[in-house]
Amino acid sequence: MQTEMYFDGVTYDHERDQQRLIKQSDKIFEFMKSGEWKTLRQISDATGAPEASASAGLRDFRKERFGSHTVHRRYLTNGLYEYSLELNIRNSND
Repeated sequence: MQTEMYFDGVTYDHERDQQRLIKQSDKIFEFMKSGEWKTLRQISDATGAPEASASAGLRDFRKERFGSHTVHRRYLTNGLYEYSLELNIRNSND
């Protein structure tokens, strides 16, 4: 996926979290790179990432250090959204 991936945050512990988050992010990216619309539940079911982590992963893809990709969101019903990932071709190796 991206070449220089680093995470941060108040509860982030590099030794504990780095490898897990890299693997999780890679799984979410691989699942979403087709550009198809998916709910957080679908992303979670396909990748094994909790829905909150899938949501955080999607937000990360917007950041420069994760590729500056575009994440689209559309409302379905009753508070349910779908997401699609539009790759930033200039920053994507895929």
